[in-house]
Formats: sequence, C-alpha cells, structure tokens
Amino acid sequence: MKITAVRIHPDDNVANLLRDHAKGERPNAAEGPLMPLTSAIPMGHKAALLAVAKGAPVVKYGAIIGHASMAISPGDHVHLHNLEGDTP
Repeated sequence: MKITAVRIHPDDNVANLLRDHAKGERPNAAEGPLMPLTSAIPMGHKAALLAVAKGAPVVKYGAIIGHASMAISPGDHVHLHNLEGDTP
C-alpha cells in the first residue's frame, strides 16, 4: 500500500494529501485507508478525518490552525472556504 496522506499528530482531525485525489477516492495513511473523499482534493490540501462542528477547532500538527466556519464532514476538503483563522 502506497501512502498518499499523512496524519501528522495523533490529535489531528485533518490529514494532508500527498498527491491529487479524486472524489470518492480513499487516501492511504500509515494507519490504513481513510474515509472516501466527498470532492476532488489537490495535493498539499487537507481532508477532514472526523466531523467538525461549526465553530469547532481544526487541528493539524497537534495545534489548532483555525475553526470550522461551517459544519465539516469526514472526507471533506478543509481549506479557506470552510476554515476561519483566529483574529487577535
């Protein structure tokens, strides 16, 4: 099995994709195949591993990188369209 996604920290609720993936494809991580993707996601972008409620933290590298601006389902593309940064 070739690894095509990385979950960097055990607390992460997103995985980074190591290549472009098509809708419905299941990226392979070290722990095994992940959930099917709900849309095509380009290399370097994030896919949700778990459901993330609107306003809940999105965690990458074991740290909060922002909050969901809308509900995010497992397999969704996580990027600027559904992720808000914290403002000082």
